[in-house]
Amino acid sequence: MRLPDFEAWAIFAAVAEHRSFSGAADAIGVSKATVSKAVSRLEAQLGVSLFHRTSRRLALTEAGAPLAEHAARIVAEAQAAEEAARIGASVPSGRVRLAAPMTFGVKNVAPLLADFLREHPQIEIELHLSDARVDIVAEGFDVALRIADLPDSSLRARRLCSIAAHLVAAPSYLAAHGTPTHAAQLGEHRLLGYTNITGPWRFRGPEGAEVSVRAVGPLAANSGEALVPALEAGLGIARLPGFIVGEALAAGRVVEILHDWAPAPIGLHLLTPPSALRPARVDALIDFLSTRLRD
Repeated sequence: MRLPDFEAWAIFAAVAEHRSFSGAADAIGVSKATVSKAVSRLEAQLGVSLFHRTSRRLALTEAGAPLAEHAARIVAEAQAAEEAARIGASVPSGRVRLAAPMTFGVKNVAPLLADFLREHPQIEIELHLSDARVDIVAEGFDVALRIADLPDSSLRARRLCSIAAHLVAAPSYLAAHGTPTHAAQLGEHRLLGYTNITGPWRFRGPEGAEVSVRAVGPLAANSGEALVPALEAGLGIARLPGFIVGEALAAGRVVEILHDWAPAPIGLHLLTPPSALRPARVDALIDFLSTRLRD
């Protein structure tokens, strides 16, 4: 039986992560020529091209994209196995790549990381903040926090808690357009939409009545925080979590409406790649975030 070319797979994973032969070479401490030869060797063995190469850009081919996920998994499991076998594995060390939503990450995650790093001085955190939905496996993340209803996938997911959503509007908007008294009336209003949470707005009202409303209005954005200026300016009604709209509510710049119609809470989930084998440093961060973010 011919063994896989594990070195070539590992180098391919590094190139896919860094989108650069030079970046991969620097990251793993080999020459660019070594990287190029390993990728060419793997392409020859597989009979497919893994990258589109131009003078300015390197991108995975249609065949290379799913193989990059396999390569990342191979490397992660090998690293985990080495760490588990190492005598010093009881002291987690190394880098963990963590992805989180922008505003939630700044306000709720970043303050916790100082405590974590004090407890684990040999661990390094690379925090990636974005409201875009990252591809955890393809982009090489160890852990991701996501605020959404999750579709079925191969990722391992842990629901940490529910985050209450608030239906809010500026007093100036309500004075100009009236205050809805039933969730179904929202369809007649200008709604500010958060595009990273797809589907209609869902509400549960008195006696278990349920209403769904499609968000249509003058502004939609992939950042909830980006909706706040338009919201406070009286341009529409928004459904936002407390960590985004809490200050405006407390200051009276916006008010909550339809108290009898509760928006469905949004789940905060912790996601990891499919493999159950993880380095100790990743497990340490997962345990820490799971405990600290449950509230």
